[in-house]
Amino acid sequence: MSAIPKLSVVIPVYNEEAVLPTLFARLYPTLDALGITYEIVFVNDGSKDRSVALLRQQFSLRPQHTRVVLFHANFGQHSAVMAGLAYARGEYVVTLDADLQNPPEEIGKLVDMLDQGYDYVGTIRQQRQDSWWRRWFSKRINKLRELITPVRITDQGCMMRGYARSVVTALNQTREVNTFIPALASLYAMKPIEVAIAHEERFAGRSKYSMYSLIRLNFDLITGFSVVPLQLFSMVGMTVAVFSALFVLYLFLRRLIVGPEAEGLFTLFALVFFLIGVALFGIGLLGEYVGRIYAQVRERPRYIVQAVLEEEGAGPVQTTLPMALPQRGQAARQ
Repeated sequence: MSAIPKLSVVIPVYNEEAVLPTLFARLYPTLDALGITYEIVFVNDGSKDRSVALLRQQFSLRPQHTRVVLFHANFGQHSAVMAGLAYARGEYVVTLDADLQNPPEEIGKLVDMLDQGYDYVGTIRQQRQDSWWRRWFSKRINKLRELITPVRITDQGCMMRGYARSVVTALNQTREVNTFIPALASLYAMKPIEVAIAHEERFAGRSKYSMYSLIRLNFDLITGFSVVPLQLFSMVGMTVAVFSALFVLYLFLRRLIVGPEAEGLFTLFALVFFLIGVALFGIGLLGEYVGRIYAQVRERPRYIVQAVLEEEGAGPVQTTLPMALPQRGQAARQ
């Protein structure tokens, strides 16, 4: 590992003890068959099961191809991927979920595209094995995102993606606390492409993303790449204000002409409740942007590394670690 590998595979791990043995059995032979130098960077995101023990065991079996970054707590999947990108040394970097929904055997397709000069390889899952509501929600949010932001990603929920070193360097230099990695990469890339890959059912366990998590993720995506929601709400606010003023004028004239009446009381309540709902929605939308600013100005590290398992004599990371990140923890030498 003292030489810079051709390929780095970054895999975030959180409570995946039921999946890891099968992942190891499929991933290493697949990469061996590619005939290129490689490393696998596992990032343990504060797992509470035996995942760390299994990662340590695998490191002892294949230290020349394995690096393990251990977080001291759970910081989230995106932070784990950012840590993997920071510690990856390869000319190419492929990100992969540990749950085997994206088959490791498809990595070769991404490497082929990177060899052809593409600097970002997105993926499109074929015959998705997710539930119907996930597929429906994904299609709707893709349409909404394309209308509001400059990000063009056909399948934003697929973890398996390929990055050239130039794009990885740009990602590592990004100082945003809330990041959506595929969207940033698609904007940084000069020659992106998308390829179709297979999709399988989750090998074991349950997805870490609930409906609430998916909604939060897409709020981050939209508010992180566009101010159009604020602009649209400003237009809605002005429109509602104009109609409200006209309606008040109408009620005033009606009172002068017809006299006091109580028949329109419930209509008035309905309009008031509608306007209150619009105002509360606007406050929530504004809160999304203020929350992003608040998280950014605190300048807290994205994650804290407890230790790094790597072979003695491993070469340095090719790119400088982001300023907000702590220095590498005590490396465990084999």
